[in-house]
Amino acid sequence: MMGHMAGRIGGVSSSALAARFGTPLYAYDGDALRGRYRRFADAFSRRPPLICYALKANPLKALARILAREGAGCDVVSGGELARALAAGFRPDRIVFSGVGKSEDEMRSGLRAGIKAFNVESAAELALLARVAGRFGRPARFAVRINPGIRAGGHAHIVTGVAATKFGVESSEALALYRNAARDRRLRAVGVQCHLGSQILSPEPYRRALAALLRIADAVGPLEHVDLGGGMGVGYDGGAGLSPEALARRLLPALRGRRESLVLEPGRWLAAPVGTLLCRVLFLKSSSRRRFVVVDAGMNDLLRPALYSARHRIAAVRPSRGSLLVDVVGPVCETADYLARGVRLPRLEPGDVLAVLDAGAYGSSMGSQYNSRPRPAEVLIEGRRARLVRRRERLADLTRHEL
Repeated sequence: MMGHMAGRIGGVSSSALAARFGTPLYAYDGDALRGRYRRFADAFSRRPPLICYALKANPLKALARILAREGAGCDVVSGGELARALAAGFRPDRIVFSGVGKSEDEMRSGLRAGIKAFNVESAAELALLARVAGRFGRPARFAVRINPGIRAGGHAHIVTGVAATKFGVESSEALALYRNAARDRRLRAVGVQCHLGSQILSPEPYRRALAALLRIADAVGPLEHVDLGGGMGVGYDGGAGLSPEALARRLLPALRGRRESLVLEPGRWLAAPVGTLLCRVLFLKSSSRRRFVVVDAGMNDLLRPALYSARHRIAAVRPSRGSLLVDVVGPVCETADYLARGVRLPRLEPGDVLAVLDAGAYGSSMGSQYNSRPRPAEVLIEGRRARLVRRRERLADLTRHEL
C-alpha cells in the first residue's frame, strides 16, 4: 500500500513529477482535499457547522481556493493570513481571527474586512480592540478564547488548552470580560471559543470542551456560536486519524435545542494527508553505528521531525528488493536535520526518489531559507493534470529584499 501511495499522487506518477518539476517538491492532491472537506461536512449534515480551515496549516493559494469554493470559512492568525484568505476568496463573514498577539493594524484590517469574529485571548487585547473599534466606528464582533483545563494533543509544543500555556483565559476571567464588554458599545460578544491543541485523535476531549463552552454561553446570555477550534489529528502511521463521524456523534447531542451554531477549525486533518514531499537521494553513507541516506530535502523544507520529533512515513518511489534500517537525513548543517530515523527502506541508489507522506500540513508553511536554501516548488494535481502553483525559489530570491 505504501509503495502504491508513493508511486502516484492523484492520477500522476511521482517519478514523472520529480522529473518534470525537480526536487525537493511539494505535491498536493486537489481531488483528495475536496473529498476530505466533503466528508467532514457530511459527518455533521444533521446540523451543519461553519468549518473554518486553519490557514496556518498550509496557506497555499491553490489549496485555499479549493476550500473557499467548497463553502469553507477560514481561521487566520495574522494580518498576512487575513490578506491571503481574502485573496483566496473566503467570505469575510466566514473568517475568524485567532492569535495571542494581534496588532492595531491587524485589528483594523479585520474590522475593515467585516470578519465574523476576533477570538480574543486577554483583557489587554479586548481593551485594545475596543479602542480600535471606537476609532473605526464599527462594533467589534468577538469571542473569548477560554482555557478549559483539558490536556489533549501530541507533543508538548502543541498542547494549548491548559493554563500553563500563553493561550486564552481561564473561565472566571472570561466571564468578567463578557460582563465588562456588555456595557461597551464598541464591542459585541458573538461567541465563545477554545482550542485544545493539535494532533488530537479522540473525540472525547472535544465533548468535554463543548460542555465547558456551553456553560460559559449559559452564564453570559445569548451568543451566536460556540467555536471548538481545531487540532483534529491524522494517522501519520497510516491509521485513520480522528473520525469526523465519531466527532459528530459526540458533539451534536449537546447542541440539540440550542440556538448557538457550531464552528470548527480543522487544518491538519484537511491538508496533511493530501500533500507529499518528494526528494531525491544524493549519497549513501555508513558509520560504525548507523546507515544514512542523504537526500536533497532538509529541515528547512520539513521542520516537523526536528521540532516535534514527528514521524512521517517515507517510501521509495522505485520498487526495489531487500531492505535496510536507515536514517534519512538532509543537507542542512544541523544534527537535527533529519526526515526519519530508524526506518526500513529498500536498497537505494543515488538519484532514487523518496516520498515523504502526509506532508501537506505544517510542511511548506513552516519552511525557511536556512543555510540559504531556496524554498521548493509546489504543484497541484487534479485528475491527471499537474500544474505548478508555486515556483521554485531562485538563488536571486535569497537576497531580493536585502539592501
